[in-house]
Amino acid sequence: MLKNYFTIAVRNFWRNKLFSLINVTGLSIGISASLVIFLIVSYNLSFDKFEKDNDRIYRVVSNFVFSGRTFHNSGITSPMGRTIRKELTGFDLVAPFRTWDDDAKISIPYPSAAKPVVIKKQKDAIFADENYFALLQYKWLAGSPKTSLAQPYQVVLTESRAKTYFPNLSYSQIVGMHLTYNDTVNTTVTGIVKDLDDHTDFTFQTFVSLSTLDKTSLKPEDWDDWTSTTSASQLFVKLSPGKTPAQLMPQIAGLYTKHAPKNPEDHSTTGYTLQPLSDVHFNSDYGSFGSNGMAHKPTMYSLLAVAAFLLLLASINFINLTTAQASQRAREIGIRKTLGSKKAQLRVQFLSETFLLTVIATLLSITIAPLLLKVFADFIPAGLHFSLAQQPGVVVFLVLLIIVVSVLSGFYPAILLSSFNPVTVLKKQVYTGGKNRSGWLRKTLTVTQFVIAQVFIIGTLIVSKQISYSLNKDLGFKKDAIIFFDTNFYDTSQSKKQLLMQKIKAIPEVAMVSRSNNPPSSNSIWTSTAKFNNGKKDIETEIHVKIADSNYIKLYGITLLAGTNIANSDTTNAILVNDEYVKTLGFRSPADAVGKNVTWNQKPNRIVGVVASFNQLSLREPVQPLLIANGDNRSRKFNILLQQQNQAGTVWKTGIAKIEQAFKQVYPEDDFSYTFFDDSIAKYYTQEKNISRLLMWSTGLTVFISCLGLLGLVIYITNQRTKEIGIRKIVGATVTQIITLLSKDFLKLIALAFIIAVPAAWWGASLWLNNFAYKTTLSWWVFGAAGTIMLLLAFLVMLIRTFKVAIANPADSLRTE
Repeated sequence: MLKNYFTIAVRNFWRNKLFSLINVTGLSIGISASLVIFLIVSYNLSFDKFEKDNDRIYRVVSNFVFSGRTFHNSGITSPMGRTIRKELTGFDLVAPFRTWDDDAKISIPYPSAAKPVVIKKQKDAIFADENYFALLQYKWLAGSPKTSLAQPYQVVLTESRAKTYFPNLSYSQIVGMHLTYNDTVNTTVTGIVKDLDDHTDFTFQTFVSLSTLDKTSLKPEDWDDWTSTTSASQLFVKLSPGKTPAQLMPQIAGLYTKHAPKNPEDHSTTGYTLQPLSDVHFNSDYGSFGSNGMAHKPTMYSLLAVAAFLLLLASINFINLTTAQASQRAREIGIRKTLGSKKAQLRVQFLSETFLLTVIATLLSITIAPLLLKVFADFIPAGLHFSLAQQPGVVVFLVLLIIVVSVLSGFYPAILLSSFNPVTVLKKQVYTGGKNRSGWLRKTLTVTQFVIAQVFIIGTLIVSKQISYSLNKDLGFKKDAIIFFDTNFYDTSQSKKQLLMQKIKAIPEVAMVSRSNNPPSSNSIWTSTAKFNNGKKDIETEIHVKIADSNYIKLYGITLLAGTNIANSDTTNAILVNDEYVKTLGFRSPADAVGKNVTWNQKPNRIVGVVASFNQLSLREPVQPLLIANGDNRSRKFNILLQQQNQAGTVWKTGIAKIEQAFKQVYPEDDFSYTFFDDSIAKYYTQEKNISRLLMWSTGLTVFISCLGLLGLVIYITNQRTKEIGIRKIVGATVTQIITLLSKDFLKLIALAFIIAVPAAWWGASLWLNNFAYKTTLSWWVFGAAGTIMLLLAFLVMLIRTFKVAIANPADSLRTE
């Protein structure tokens, strides 16, 4: 029986080669896109599932409420981790660790070398204790998890890092070797662990004993400070069985209150949340800490929606074309029923044909998927790969997908075809168009296809428009021809910085140079509080702080609205503020604020000038109150405005080379690395650019599948109306009239789809744009352009077939009449 079904299916495919090709193409595109999306989503959802009792592992994170706004921090105060272990119960495990804020420099004294080998920019290093290795199940190649980090000056390495430092030594020989960090901290290798093979955010490769911080110059200023929260200080806990976050969070809050009594003048509120381990990879409010980056759950959901839409479009094509061809198979069905075939047998046959087509499309999609992975290489996580042999979950997914698509695509056609009355069909009285149910179904499905396609087109245009707006909006400062770089964090010598400043000023290709802690817009922000007494009450406000010299606002073209600029090395505590802060304080004009005193950094500061507000962050965030003060100790970033580029394009290249030479003269041991300011601004919108790329490809695929289905329907309809067209030509119809006749019904459906798509797309675009404090407008032309594009594409697709039919010789179609 099954062999017979297979034989009939192959014959039917061969008899209708074009329609079979359209169906297989549409299904293969939908399935291959779904496969790639499945790989992306399953990869991200698999993060940190390998830890024992991972459902009981949480990260302690901080929340601050100030002036009605909530701020989040992935870290805690540094003493909290050590104190929770001593004073609280309900935890099976408390594992604090401290991330290394800067890239480490390692000196390795090889016995055979004349001097130590220095390796710079070593990332993924943390300070941890033995509880870290109780939290994660590393395989130990040398050393012991209980003793390897028990004492100061001990270090554990991953296998890959150990082989990098000591390529010719065995694990037992590496243990006992010495590593010197940043020229001052001498450590001994006490253990080696195998790199984690599982998907994880714990990508650290060097583990220095936490107690080393207490004994060395690496000890941070906030190490014993209960009032300072930093993301560098991370804390993971494993709850005791039966304990819940709701039970333990009040204890943590009480512990903080006990050791950090409330300051009556502090109007902020500090709270703590236990964040599930499964949430760390996705929650952008708190961020992650590994080098694998984070996933964005709304993007994951969007990807799943794209996969569903593509499969739906492919299934719609199949249903449309199969029901449209129903009349061609009516006689076969009538004869089979007359010979005794049951409805169930016919339905199984038609479903098996769908199943076979879906299997062929799936096999084709397996070859397409690697190509899609290459296309989206910079959007897809680096650790993601595709291998059926190594990923049994993918095989299960494809099997389920084949079943779902086969049922979704084949169920209705199987019901429709098997329901034909044998007496009626053998009299050639079967109709599948006009006002019957299948005709209306095809129209409904066609409209659905083009609604989806036009929503994607509109979405693509809106996202592109917002990206263009973000990159071209006047942000309140100059961003072209400016580079910046950092000097060594640990080198606090002001004389070196002054020397470098003089050398850079002397370079002809440099127009201006300034020192600061950060450029005007940066993801690295310093938030503080400032207080102003207006004669009636204290107005305490959260405020962003930038440290800069007098050249800062000149170099970046920031407008001075009132007063004067700050002076270099100013000893009068003079500050600049932006007009957003002036408005917050209640002044009518910027000039009214000049000369007033603001308490910041525990001392009075005099406002000497007011600058125009500029965007300190991306356009997702509103402009915040800002304070600019002078301070050499915190100004380790050099901002350089280059001279205007010449026609040969050599000014910037020459200038940067000279700047690097000057840098190496002052800091011979350090690497020179610079960033163009406009590039750093553009990186704010990497996520939006990825979404735009995703939408463009998704739009292309949806439009292609929709037009493919439309072409199939047009071919079928023109085949059905060949004799009618011949008669019309004989009685005088022109080619234009025939093309119009054949196209108008489809164009009406596409116009109806546009009317439905506009409100849906407007609603979705409005929701997405609400993520931005400063956003583009939903212009009417975007919707008009989307509708015009779709109508033109559809008309061109129809023209491929209708023109051929319209110019055909009517004698060819009427010779048998």
